[in-house]
Amino acid sequence: MAVTPNAIADCVLSTFDSLPAKCKPRPRYDNAREWTPLSGIVLCKDGEMLTCVALGTGAKCLPLSKIPRAKGTILHDWHAEVLAIRSFNLFLIQECVHLLDGKQQSDFIRRRTDTEITKSAFQPFEINDNIEIYMYCSEAPCGDASMELVMGAQDDPTPWAFPQPAHLSVSGGISTENSTILSGRGYFSEVGIVRRKPSRPDAPPTLSKSCSDKLALKQCTSLLNCITSLLFHPGNAYIYMLVLPSSQYVPKATDRAFGPDGRMLGINDAQRIGWPDGYSFRPFAMKTTEREFAWSRRNGEGREMIPCNLSAVYTPYCQETLVGGVLQGRKQSDFRAASRTSRRGLLQLLQNHHSLRLVLPKGSIGLSYTDLKNSSYVCEWRKVKDDVKAKALRGWVSNQKDEAWSLN
Repeated sequence: MAVTPNAIADCVLSTFDSLPAKCKPRPRYDNAREWTPLSGIVLCKDGEMLTCVALGTGAKCLPLSKIPRAKGTILHDWHAEVLAIRSFNLFLIQECVHLLDGKQQSDFIRRRTDTEITKSAFQPFEINDNIEIYMYCSEAPCGDASMELVMGAQDDPTPWAFPQPAHLSVSGGISTENSTILSGRGYFSEVGIVRRKPSRPDAPPTLSKSCSDKLALKQCTSLLNCITSLLFHPGNAYIYMLVLPSSQYVPKATDRAFGPDGRMLGINDAQRIGWPDGYSFRPFAMKTTEREFAWSRRNGEGREMIPCNLSAVYTPYCQETLVGGVLQGRKQSDFRAASRTSRRGLLQLLQNHHSLRLVLPKGSIGLSYTDLKNSSYVCEWRKVKDDVKAKALRGWVSNQKDEAWSLN
């Protein structure tokens, strides 16, 4: 039986409904209503069994001025799509721990055999061949995939004039030596480009790229991040299908943002680029559902809609509530405030667990985050990422000044 978009949406929505009230938007009594985006990752086994293994809610990110204070503890970006992907990476490591400790067999991952492990494909684990990965988002991803929706919501949909030359500073944009990254809604007549968050013009500037940009990149690097790429071969870690509510789906926009004939045209021949084993350009299928998230901004019933400042994190092994990119009730300066999905949280789990240390590449243990990102162990993941930035997602400027830290 084919898996339907409604079934994927229901799997994520029912998982969110099962979370405690502290993870959800709060009821208000001032003719206002909180709303939040929701995203989830669903694994399908043998084309039948659906399991939501990761979800996230939220729509905020860390201002550029606070990046140097993050020290791996504060999330740079906690938009729902980004949190869902970070939660999925956490789930993979947690699944490894349970498998290595003999606590349970896994329906989703396996140990690779000695004959499968090579110098260029050294990772000890892989997602099973009979698993497909689906993603549900309650809102169109911010950035290029939602620009038509943004235009349609304007009182005056006349495109704004784009300043020339493009490399000079513009209102609502951040300039670099080579490019300008536009804010989420700045100059919405410009499409097919990399945009930064947030969309509100009065918010502090950031260098966090839009969710459209990050999802486009994941079509090439897989869902694995720098840390989990030490453990998992990327071959089966790609999104197979992305599901959006029909009210949030604009084919022209998603084709442009994600499709092989849109802005990703420059990298649709992965073999020509010479990417390493397991990496390729895999555009996900786009499908729609009539299901709507109860806490979406379209369910306000005429009330004032206020973004919720809480973010939920879920895997089958844990759940968290975040505020300001850290655990609710903790100060951002406290290392104990780190979410399990943060850089520090993921690296702690990877390097501090005895069973995982035994299967990691020996030279990777104890490295600072900077050294890890620059190491030969992730050079293949980094090569793919750099290729995509150069050939398709031009103008991508990395968030920096939060890498020179270690667990010590």
